[in-house]
Amino acid sequence: MIKKLILVALLLYCFSTNAQTVKYATNADNLAARGNFQDMKFGLFIHWGIYSELGESEWVMHNKKIPYNNYKRLADFFNPQGFNTKEWVAFAKHAGMKYITITACHHDGFSMFATKFFPYNIVDATPYHKDPLMELAQECQKEEIELHLYYSLLDWGRPDYNFGSPIVNESPVKGDWDSYIKFMKDQLTELITKYPAVKGIRFDREWERLGVLPLETCETVNDSWGFNVNDRNYKSVKQIIHYLVNAEGRQTV
Repeated sequence: MIKKLILVALLLYCFSTNAQTVKYATNADNLAARGNFQDMKFGLFIHWGIYSELGESEWVMHNKKIPYNNYKRLADFFNPQGFNTKEWVAFAKHAGMKYITITACHHDGFSMFATKFFPYNIVDATPYHKDPLMELAQECQKEEIELHLYYSLLDWGRPDYNFGSPIVNESPVKGDWDSYIKFMKDQLTELITKYPAVKGIRFDREWERLGVLPLETCETVNDSWGFNVNDRNYKSVKQIIHYLVNAEGRQTV
């Protein structure tokens, strides 16, 4: 089941030495959190969503130019009965990983958690009707593994984001970013308040790289993030160990 639906990527901690430096206000709690993240060193990235059904990685809707209303039909038969949160967390813990990051919402806009702000989610839109992120959060809390949630800052389907619309005065011509940003903040509030063990949010796409913040060396085990049935180009054990050693060796304090 795991091989079919997810792709595991190593998350190796490092600081960026080339990131843009900007003014950033910090405090003791923030510094302590960064120090804790630095000490964890090694984590697991689970890239999972309805795109897994097509077996052509997570950008399949965009790359194959699948109309959004057609792509949404994947939810009608997305039913991961083999999902086993105990196995996932036990795997990470046995490998020495200290945290898990999982896709809560990718660019396709499908929410892999129960949300009251959009019906296009795994509980309301699929025959599965369960919240795997809540199960994972509870198991991570039990096993003392931190949970971080991936969240996309863009959305290919929502009309208020209007992906591809020309930008004028920092707003899409045909979209409504005020509406989209409110929706995004509402979902993020759900994720950081409802789910135990959640210690971080990992944003993807347009973001500021702050030279004072810790970053990750985030790598796939083959050449794809989401499940790709044709991708057999797996990294060797030697390559993966080198990623671990290099990330640790290049960090600064």
